Amino acid sequence: MRKDFLWGGATAAHQTEGAWDVGGKGISIADVMTVGGPGIPRRITDGVLEGENYPNHEATDFYHHYKEDIALLAEMGFKSFRTSIAWTRIFPRGDEDEPNEEGLKFYDDLFDELRKYNIEPLVTLCHFELPWALVKEYDGFLNRKTIGFFVKFATACFERYKDKVTYWMTFNEINNQADAIQHHILQEGGILLNGRENAEEIMYQSSHYELVASALAVKKGLEINPNFKIGCMIGYNPVYPATCKPEDVLMAQAAMNQKYWWAYVHVRGEYPHWLLNKFERHGYKIDITEEDKQILKEGVVNYLTFSYYMSFAIKADPENNPHYDYDRKYFVKNEYLKASDWGWQIDPVGLRWGLNWFYDRFGLPMMIVENGFGAYDKVEEDGTINDDYRIAYLREHIRALKAACEEDGVDLLGYQMWSPIDIVSASTGEMDKRYGFVYVNKNNAGEGDLSRSRKKSFFWYKHVIETNGEELD
Repeated sequence: MRKDFLWGGATAAHQTEGAWDVGGKGISIADVMTVGGPGIPRRITDGVLEGENYPNHEATDFYHHYKEDIALLAEMGFKSFRTSIAWTRIFPRGDEDEPNEEGLKFYDDLFDELRKYNIEPLVTLCHFELPWALVKEYDGFLNRKTIGFFVKFATACFERYKDKVTYWMTFNEINNQADAIQHHILQEGGILLNGRENAEEIMYQSSHYELVASALAVKKGLEINPNFKIGCMIGYNPVYPATCKPEDVLMAQAAMNQKYWWAYVHVRGEYPHWLLNKFERHGYKIDITEEDKQILKEGVVNYLTFSYYMSFAIKADPENNPHYDYDRKYFVKNEYLKASDWGWQIDPVGLRWGLNWFYDRFGLPMMIVENGFGAYDKVEEDGTINDDYRIAYLREHIRALKAACEEDGVDLLGYQMWSPIDIVSASTGEMDKRYGFVYVNKNNAGEGDLSRSRKKSFFWYKHVIETNGEELD
């Protein structure tokens, strides 16, 4: 492993900060999402409505607890910490001319606190938290104007924190919308489908505008500070063929293409040939100008980041799907893997495979910026939390990344587990789906005093960092 390997953890503003209406902050997409549960999707309400439970409004109140929380990270020996900048703290509606100074000051203080402990901040610009006004009044990234709003936001952040932040990511898990369903299209593109037909074409169009916005932000950022590392962030879950039947292999290849073409555009600065053919085959009229193509070429990222939680398997159906178009309905259970309480298949080997898959294709330095295990944690009578299951999950994934680095030769900059301190789950809005090394006393109903306590995994990860990953047992 690198001697300067960035061991740390990752989170997102909307899942931790709370203080949703403090300091001039505006309403974001996350602020209108209700609580859900296993198999129960979160609902999206038309603005903030009385009587609804919006767990992100308070979250774990990192806004007021960040000094305490960062001290805990420092106690573990963190080298890095990934978070996001809430767009609506800086531009409450998203379309203002000038940024909100109180919001900018909060992140000044946060990054200064991290630097005090020599913890490198890793910053995502847009992590599922577009301003709600851009959703309602502009149709999110289905409107070309939103490109300019994002670039203005990114520029304000780059200029303000150019001496405090080196590592940036533009859009979190931009490819989650590959499934072209409302929840993901809203989170990524800020678009309410409201019964509109052809969600997939809408997804491709808004994705294009996001990619142009990202490329313009990369160009601007490197003008402001040529030493910036500005990367894309991909939600990575490899798709295996269900069998070695050639049709299943071809279906898995098509699924990988559909789920990860965003990385191709971010890194190569152009669209893959198969996707352009798909646009033509389906009659999709995507607004891609010659100027856009030049921007994509000039604004490629200089490192690549991704999340990894699980893998999938897929089976072909040539009779009903002769073009092998990707669709989640063709996923099948992988009988070789166990799963979490939320049905997420546990596959450490898939992380090694994924590191090689990315590095072979793109050859850029990489960073794992999310990897974690959501589980029900029990507080014992003596106050201890013995989360051996979390340790086991992380241990095997770290072994896999070590093998990718030391045996396969991939260039990995760091590892950010998700999430060092318990958070509101993005997928379900739950608190009881816990990820952290640090327990936060709050439940799904919002009850609890938000006090923090160390789990068994806290001390295990501390030792992992101390030994640079050499001692994992």
